[in-house]
Amino acid sequence: MLQRTPRVKQPIALGERSQSLRALFDTEESPLLRYAFSLTGRRAVAEEIVQEVFLQLHSHWDEVEAPKAWLKRSVRNKAFNYLRDNKREVLDTDEQHPSQSRETDETPEETLVRMEATCALRQIIAELGESDQQLLKLKYFGDLTYSDISGQTGLSIGNVGYRLHHILKQVAGKLRQLGIDGKS
Repeated sequence: MLQRTPRVKQPIALGERSQSLRALFDTEESPLLRYAFSLTGRRAVAEEIVQEVFLQLHSHWDEVEAPKAWLKRSVRNKAFNYLRDNKREVLDTDEQHPSQSRETDETPEETLVRMEATCALRQIIAELGESDQQLLKLKYFGDLTYSDISGQTGLSIGNVGYRLHHILKQVAGKLRQLGIDGKS
C-alpha cells in the first residue's frame, strides 16, 4: 500500500499566513471555482468541491502553512477524486456538453445542420410503429444484443436482426428525402 508523502516545510509567502480565512476566501474563491470547473466541467460539482476544501481549511487552519497552495492542491485532488469516482457519469455528461465533446471544432452552421438532422431523426422515429420504436430503443439506447432483445420481445434472433435492418433502411430513406445523408 502507498505511504503518505511526508510534509515538506516550505517558506511562507510574505503575508500569506497573516491573512484571515475570510480574506483568503474572498480572494481565492472565484479562481478556485474556475479551476475546479475546468477540471470537472460541472458548475455545481465545482462549487461543492471548493466549499468542501474551504471547510477543511477552516478545520485545519493552524496546521496549514501555505493556505493558497494547499487550497489549489486540495481542489485538484478533490476534482480528480470526483472524476475517478464518477467516471461513468462524467462520460455520459460529456456527450451532453458540446463544450466538452468532439463538436467543439464545429462551425455554427455545422452545429445547426447537426441539430436539424437530430430533430428530423427524432420525428421520423416517433412516426414509427410502437414495436419498431421499442426495437430501436432496446438496441441503440439499451445497448442490448439481438439475443437479449429476442428474450425481451419474444421475436427470434433472426427476426430481430431482419426487422432492425429494415427499420434502419426505412429511416435512412426518409432522412435522404429530407436531404440528410451520412455526412450531415
